[in-house]
Amino acid sequence: MAEPAAARLTIDLDALAHNYAEIRREAAGAEVAGVLKADGYGLGAAPLGLRLWAEGARTFFVARLAEGEALRAALTPDRPATIYVLDGFTAGSGPRLATARLTPALCSLPQLTAAQAWAGGSGRPLSVALHVDTGMNRQGLRPDETRALVQAGDRLQGLEVGLVMSHLGSAADPENHRNTRQLAQFLEVRALFPQARASLAASAGAFLGPNYRFDLVRAGVSLFGSGAREVPDERLRAVATLTAPIADIRNLRPGDILGYGDAVRIEAPLRAGVIAAGYADGVIRAGRNGGYAWFAGARRRLLIVTMDLLVIDLDDADAAPGDPVELLGPNALLDDLASAAGSVAHEVLVRLGRRAERVYLGGA
Repeated sequence: MAEPAAARLTIDLDALAHNYAEIRREAAGAEVAGVLKADGYGLGAAPLGLRLWAEGARTFFVARLAEGEALRAALTPDRPATIYVLDGFTAGSGPRLATARLTPALCSLPQLTAAQAWAGGSGRPLSVALHVDTGMNRQGLRPDETRALVQAGDRLQGLEVGLVMSHLGSAADPENHRNTRQLAQFLEVRALFPQARASLAASAGAFLGPNYRFDLVRAGVSLFGSGAREVPDERLRAVATLTAPIADIRNLRPGDILGYGDAVRIEAPLRAGVIAAGYADGVIRAGRNGGYAWFAGARRRLLIVTMDLLVIDLDDADAAPGDPVELLGPNALLDDLASAAGSVAHEVLVRLGRRAERVYLGGA
């Protein structure tokens, strides 16, 4: 039984399936993989992975080795899938990667050397992806390093390169010339591995057009309802809905100061709804700068956010303690709240706390 004042996080797996189908439709001709790093963006990689597998997903990406092991265990041998680990091949990871049948995405020369040594010691080829940096300057082999590997001949011995991948740094901005520069770099690298599959686009890249999709699209945050341009997209549905009850209603007068410090001074009579959730539940504190909640059929201005409580402007809404308020969901839109907080949808999702009661709808 949930506590009467508890926030509730509802995770709609039917909405997830809808979004996956929309991305597959947009990326026609390419396989769409599910990116479930950070425990499925904080929403639970196991139930998300099971539902995506039921919808046809056979390829997944995670960041950490432990995430891959957990996802493999959740899928069980009855649901075969390729799981790529974006951290690549780290010291001592060989036995664990082999046991869980995980594929490392090699992103540096030391990783490649370690993977090659492991493959030589095991006596069998190791299936890998090569992550190439085409201009994001964060992770991956440089194009010149990649060309040198191919020219050396034996530098890839013992490794089966099944996928060549890179990551776009400005895909949310279709007019940014960085996209075309990265595409040109990737085409050169891909030509070095004609037998391997290719992947350049993640969520936003999937909507840049067919030239960016190649063989495999890595769908991440758009699976959860975030638009490719970091603004709401009516084709995508909210997967996560965070609600919390009204704990109290207060009538504030001009001159009152709300919350800590003196940043919020009341200038006109105001009916304030004190809501039983705060940044401990994942509501980003900075979101008060233009953020909103949804109550009684309308957006309600977010006034302050503290650890356990936040306050909204109820205006003239009919309200009573215990009434639920939507803080994130189909009406309090993910991209809007991210923008108000000066952040991105990814951060809004992974910050959702574990204190809220979690309810899953539409299991596999």
